[in-house]
Amino acid sequence: MSQPDQSLPPDIDQLAQQVRFQKSDGTVWFGEQRMLLMQLASLANFRKEQILTVGLERAKGFFMRLGYSLGQKDAELVRRLSGDITPEELFRTGFQLHSLKGSVRVEEKSLEIDIATGHFHAKLQMHDSYEAEMFISDIGLIDGPSCWALVGHASSFASELLGREILFKEVKCRGCGDDICLFEGRPAEEWSDYQTYREYFKSTPIIEELYQLQDQISVLRDRIDDTTSLGNFLGKSEGFQQVCRLANKASPGKVTVLLLGETGVGKELVAKGIHQNSDRAEQSFIAVNCAAIPPDLIEAELFGVEKGAYTGATHSRPGRFERADRGTIFLDEVIELSPRAQATLLRVLQESELERVGDNQTRKIDVRVIAATNEALLEAVEEGRFRADLYYRLNVYPINIPPLRERREDIPLLIEHFLKKYHAFYNRKTLGLSDLAMKAVLNYAWPGNVRELENVIERGLILAENGETIDAKYLFPSLNINLNSQTISGTGLLMDSSAPAENDSETNANTLWIDDAINQLGSMEQIEQAVLKHAMHRAENNVSEAARLLGMTRPTLAYRLKKQNIEV
Repeated sequence: MSQPDQSLPPDIDQLAQQVRFQKSDGTVWFGEQRMLLMQLASLANFRKEQILTVGLERAKGFFMRLGYSLGQKDAELVRRLSGDITPEELFRTGFQLHSLKGSVRVEEKSLEIDIATGHFHAKLQMHDSYEAEMFISDIGLIDGPSCWALVGHASSFASELLGREILFKEVKCRGCGDDICLFEGRPAEEWSDYQTYREYFKSTPIIEELYQLQDQISVLRDRIDDTTSLGNFLGKSEGFQQVCRLANKASPGKVTVLLLGETGVGKELVAKGIHQNSDRAEQSFIAVNCAAIPPDLIEAELFGVEKGAYTGATHSRPGRFERADRGTIFLDEVIELSPRAQATLLRVLQESELERVGDNQTRKIDVRVIAATNEALLEAVEEGRFRADLYYRLNVYPINIPPLRERREDIPLLIEHFLKKYHAFYNRKTLGLSDLAMKAVLNYAWPGNVRELENVIERGLILAENGETIDAKYLFPSLNINLNSQTISGTGLLMDSSAPAENDSETNANTLWIDDAINQLGSMEQIEQAVLKHAMHRAENNVSEAARLLGMTRPTLAYRLKKQNIEV
């Protein structure tokens, strides 16, 4: 196997040449190190089990030590492959190695190394961290940074290369809700808490702490497998928690609750949760979809009817309100009530009494009313479609349920719930969603919210083979995507990698300049040379700036400039 030019750091293509698959004995090698390919989902399950078994802090230490060991091996490998190059270039070669392994893509924000004075400071943005992805997709967000192994790796990698103790910390992490993962590294003594931080890298026995950990595990199980529930309304996001807080405060009393939110967000589940947490839980819960009942029958359905009140009323019967006496009635799509039904409902709310259609007897009732709508009631009032006085009676205690796209942290938990439900219903067992399917689900906009998600999971389970994973093509069969070319677009949509670009005019423009380049320059080597020269001219011969323009690292550009005999 060819070795890289010792005068320049190896780029990712040269590093990739160190990877080889030995078919004869079933091994994978990177240089002289044996490697292992493993599914991210399996690692996520292992990590979750570790957290549940030994607690969050011990699991964090375990994975940081694992990363520390990997960092030492990678530093040795990088030093052997790179030869005599600057410390900065050694670090950047490590960034390339991270990308090749699929762990993370490192973006250098700042890197300051002075061997003579011992100065070191680095800020690195970690894109697509596999550890953050675990917590977002499978385990759930936690209260602190989650890229434990990557932090351990960065600390040992830097320490080995520089010959002194360097500690990295994760100051921002997507695994705890931040928008990015950001690492900062300094010499250990420059961190005020470095002695405490060192403890994570020490292996300590667990047996003497087992009893104390039992209580911690119970707390952590609630945090990690958080199913803070309101009946069957499931989630763990901040939006979900806010709904639960408001609903639980409303549950004990009789206050009228108005649930607001898009179709499919789970308004009926919230209503049932309020009922089940109230002192009316043992009584009836009656759900009524006002939009599904014809306007001329809505009064009879809700308030009852006496025999002979109208043609076809052959016997007296109670309405939904009477059936819900001492319990709870849920009026979904309340905006669809007819004007007469609105007037009658107003009286029920004000006086706690009603009269059946065709009757003059007043009946006292004790009903808790929970109403819901996916439209703006206030706009309906202004347009004259809904009574203002009824609106103010219903709007005593509004609860807005956010759409699923605003609480994506809840999606993995909901998927797990629906899989359990339909595994039992269809007497089938799958291995859950594939990594690509999970990524597609997490990036999809979900206009139909939780109801659409449930339907998609049910469909995927039906289409998938028993005992196999549910692929993305089963969740979104209408896309007719080739399994070997599935990808995620820049906007997060599942698509075929061979599909045409979204912007045809942009595609045509790109094709024109490519055609011109081929016609005028001919070979790929000449085209590359022209691009490199143009980038250097724009950057005023600044190699780092030219590298940023071309979207590559400085060492990679330096290698290509030398290969093309372009003087800097």
